Amino acid sequence: MNECEEQTRQAAAKPGVAAELILLRHAPVATPGRLCGRSDPSAALVAADIARLRAALPLPGRVMTSPARRCRQTAAALWPAQAAQPDARLWEQDFGAHEGLPYDALPDLGPMSGADLAQYAPPGGESFADLCARVAPALAEHGQAAAQMPAPLVLVVHAGVIRAALSQVTGLLSAGLAFEVATLSATRLRCGPEGPVSVIGANLA
Repeated sequence: MNECEEQTRQAAAKPGVAAELILLRHAPVATPGRLCGRSDPSAALVAADIARLRAALPLPGRVMTSPARRCRQTAAALWPAQAAQPDARLWEQDFGAHEGLPYDALPDLGPMSGADLAQYAPPGGESFADLCARVAPALAEHGQAAAQMPAPLVLVVHAGVIRAALSQVTGLLSAGLAFEVATLSATRLRCGPEGPVSVIGANLA
């Protein structure tokens, strides 16, 4: 049994300590086709898609969001009676000079290794490693809170934040970059007293 499995087993053995942290990616943006990090477009909310996702999820014990409009709008559409609290640490990666560019105008980073890609920062922006460092304390804090709650704690966030969470749980910085994260998908993490310890499922639509 590896360390992660042992942590999960120990957490599950304690009532009320093996709770879930659910990370949801926001709904599609209303102006697609461009790289969207710190820019703040509205979400394109489709009632049928929202209803489907709501039906697939347990009722949250608490909802936190990125301050981005698309995340706040998604949370409000999913659970209109439950006030979501913003956390500035959960913003998407800052893409600097690449922000807002059409996808076909972005540089081709395909030849880079995963390790190099994690360290690459667009001019004036953040690297994925920077994002992971910013997000890690928030994930630990919210994961610890989730471990004490009878219902899941939900974070409505961005693809980059979810990939950062997967990197943190797997223990390999570049690992999160290997995951696809669809809009309105859920990534579910098992949490123990120290925060997230294992992945229950990723990119669940």
